[in-house]
Amino acid sequence: MNNASFTLLEQDAAVRPGFLSTYHYVLDLWAQQWRQRHATGDVILVRYADDSVVGFQYEGDAKRFLAALRERLAKFKLKLHPDKTRLIRFGRFAAQQRQERGAGKPETFDFLGFTHCCGTARSNGQFKIIRLTSKKRMRASLTRIRQTLMRRRHEPVPVVGRWLRRVIQGYFNYHAVPGNLRRLSGFLYAVRRSWRHALMRRSQRHRLPWSRFGRVISKYLPPCKVLHPHPSERFYVNTFGRSRMQ
Repeated sequence: MNNASFTLLEQDAAVRPGFLSTYHYVLDLWAQQWRQRHATGDVILVRYADDSVVGFQYEGDAKRFLAALRERLAKFKLKLHPDKTRLIRFGRFAAQQRQERGAGKPETFDFLGFTHCCGTARSNGQFKIIRLTSKKRMRASLTRIRQTLMRRRHEPVPVVGRWLRRVIQGYFNYHAVPGNLRRLSGFLYAVRRSWRHALMRRSQRHRLPWSRFGRVISKYLPPCKVLHPHPSERFYVNTFGRSRMQ
């Protein structure tokens, strides 16, 4: 996109469970028709269930789409969530344009458990989207883990350790994307402290120095490392020979 990019975030306030199967008709097919008939620039739509993000090249398209979307949903007795529907400036030129207007740093948005931010690559300084684990979701996960560790603190360490390894590995399998290691390291550190705290609460006289607990951590908890490639590598298609795919 050569001009400013705008992102429209929308989430339906209350979608009936059986209605999700027809959401493809309500939004997806309609949005494709609107893009072909009314958009003057590029339009990108990403949807999961009733959560969606729509990117526009031009601000005028974003505003017209938002107005038309409200009318579209009203026909099905639906409406956008007032607190989760925003029109923000986002993209490679967002930082420069907001700075010219004295508006500060570009806004961020949450989608599918990640906070999406405007950033730059260290290697060449080009624009890149940074994905960080949503703080709200991370706090909720840590709260559940702390409560379970306290409830199971009297169980054998190997039993709890194997359970905790599965939980953390599953968390990393989803959230360990490039650029998110610092936040994941904070998550792992908080889990370690919670487990040590739970073990020390076994009795008033129980002591567990970090030197000893470190061996337990090394045995049961997985390391924090990137498990997913960059999107450009993940969706790259090799085009050799007679293939017309690009």
